[in-house]
Amino acid sequence: MSHADTIELTLAEMVHGGNALGRHQGRPIFVPYAIPGERIRARIVDDRGRYAFAQGVTLLEPSPARVRPICPHFGPGRCGGCAFQHIAYEAQADFKRDVVIDQLKRLGNVRNPVVLPTIPSPDAWAYRNTTTFQVDGEGRLCYLGTDGRSLIPIEECHIIRPELVELFEELAFDEIPELERVRLQAGSDGAAMVVLSTKDDEAPALEVDLPVSINFLLSDNEPANLIGSSHVKYALHGRTFRVTAGAFFHPNTAQTERLVDLVLERLNLTGREAVLDLYAGVGTFSAFIAERAALVTTIESYPPAVSDADENLTDFDNIDLIEGSVESVLPELDETYDAAVVDPPPAGMDGRALDALAAHGPRTLVYVSADPASLARDAKRLAQKSYRLVDTQPVDMQPQTFQIQCVAHFTR
Repeated sequence: MSHADTIELTLAEMVHGGNALGRHQGRPIFVPYAIPGERIRARIVDDRGRYAFAQGVTLLEPSPARVRPICPHFGPGRCGGCAFQHIAYEAQADFKRDVVIDQLKRLGNVRNPVVLPTIPSPDAWAYRNTTTFQVDGEGRLCYLGTDGRSLIPIEECHIIRPELVELFEELAFDEIPELERVRLQAGSDGAAMVVLSTKDDEAPALEVDLPVSINFLLSDNEPANLIGSSHVKYALHGRTFRVTAGAFFHPNTAQTERLVDLVLERLNLTGREAVLDLYAGVGTFSAFIAERAALVTTIESYPPAVSDADENLTDFDNIDLIEGSVESVLPELDETYDAAVVDPPPAGMDGRALDALAAHGPRTLVYVSADPASLARDAKRLAQKSYRLVDTQPVDMQPQTFQIQCVAHFTR
């Protein structure tokens, strides 16, 4: 390849999605696996007219934050999971904060957002309590590739907990051709669970000589227990939470405790408040809010998670558990609320849910976000409902990836 086929770029910033941004003749060029401050020679691989995507060819001036990735599956055309392994961990946290600021300004129309320094994970590696593999035609466990479609067979993974590494190394699925996905999950006590999904919704015949529970997940996300327990348990601040196969729990247990602390700090409850907990899951936040509030109303759409919450919150008599989607249930409630916490999926809040929330009038809103772009969009909508964004606290739940969790504090 000649230099005529390439362009020279100085990368200026990290953008949402994990690419570094540079400009060539004024046109934005997005480059994966690069770091702001670096000067590179790159080749355009996807020209979109007003902007383009490029692949680095030669690193002319490396960033001081550049480190050697430890995983053999890292890099272009390989595993699409850990896009930041080439960046020193302290710098990862800084870049994630920069992305949150950029999204709130550009998409949320927040002029001078107060975004606090990212809270780093106590473990930059071996932190994930769960992971989901795709299964290829040869029965190999795979992650999706960087193109979001290819299946990349995985021989090692450095971000999952040691219990899951041991389990991963022992599993073999080459004799189950209908298998589509395999989720591995480990509780706080080390108990492991495997959750299987097949193409035809038929539970496979299994032979298991490992100390592990096996569950089966139908295409409608309904779980069925095959071997052992139907759930794992997580410990947060001295409380135990049952999480059934299929139910959501944050993948970084230590940082989940930090999320709880941040939510409680921003709610600043006195014991007299009525509080909404939307997208409540297994009751992770409600368990601690109920100790500090007069009433907690939770809404959760996934039936097994509601059953888990009922079990996890059995010692409280001031919690009202409601099963259903937030957008369908919330408009039907007659009560007014003093405060609310929302923990929606990465896509953010449905517009109907956000309208109904504002109509209930909580003066304090704590928004736990899994995606800064949807947070920024919803912040803009909330501003139209007279909510003011006080501050945003990024929390690094997933080191080595570009994923960013935030706790945003709104008042009215």
